[in-house]
Amino acid sequence: MKINQKLQIIQKLSRLTQTQLARELDVSFPTLNSWMNERSQPHTKKIQKIDDLYSKYTGVKIIPKDNLIAKKDIITKKSKEHTNIIKLIKNRPDIFDQFILSLTYNTNSIEGSTLTENETAAILFQNITFKNRDLVEHLEAKNHQSALEYLFNEIKKDYKITEEFILELHHILMNSIRPDAGRYRNHGVRIVGANVPTANYVKVPDLMRNLIKEINKKHKDPIKHVSFIHSKFEQIHPFSDGNGRIGRLIMTAMLLKANTAPAVIEKEKKNSYYKYLQKAQQKEDYSELEKFICDSILNGFEILEA
Repeated sequence: MKINQKLQIIQKLSRLTQTQLARELDVSFPTLNSWMNERSQPHTKKIQKIDDLYSKYTGVKIIPKDNLIAKKDIITKKSKEHTNIIKLIKNRPDIFDQFILSLTYNTNSIEGSTLTENETAAILFQNITFKNRDLVEHLEAKNHQSALEYLFNEIKKDYKITEEFILELHHILMNSIRPDAGRYRNHGVRIVGANVPTANYVKVPDLMRNLIKEINKKHKDPIKHVSFIHSKFEQIHPFSDGNGRIGRLIMTAMLLKANTAPAVIEKEKKNSYYKYLQKAQQKEDYSELEKFICDSILNGFEILEA
């Protein structure tokens, strides 16, 4: 694993600023910045100091050479520290509300919502209406909140994700927005900005039933499994609208079943998210998407452990 990758993981887990991390390493800010941007490399004693900090914050004594393996190891360790993440979130209203807000704000922003995070919070928790915002954006926020509440009420570690569950998520999400809420599309669609063909609508029901079988298979590597399912779901594109948000809700359900924090995909990372998703769909190379989902899961653990 590269020095800058170790430093990024240390900074993510420690929540130190670059200035604070530089002090920990007893170097100047410009020196640390140079290492993080790969303009220079630390000498042997500083590499050992970096490795010591890595072990301190990750709890991993033997540092993997591969960055993806390292991130998965950290997530596995964090998951094992919590007996039941679903129960923990549901029993802590402050954590639950923060997940509702973060997941709703970011997923809708990725799809083009113009609501700010503060406006989203006011709509979700105070039922405030903003006259200068579109009614649909208000509905999208409240509906996504309701979809998440339904998801958390249904999901347990041994829960089997069904077609009815996915259709109900879509029905809740698109309620009063689309007339075909809760039903698969009956026409062709394109993924805007992506050179990836979607499934023929006639084949969608069968493709979804096969995908749901894959969703419920036990997998040794939940992140690899989630990445594969998310890529395939988005390529099927089973609904007229709401496919991205439903795909991310399914991801949340799968991660919770695996006793892992929900992946909070930040709106600022939208372009990278789409880039890695398209790479997975076109080349069946899931490595970058897996790394991205790992980082998003670590965002979720930050909420869980705040």
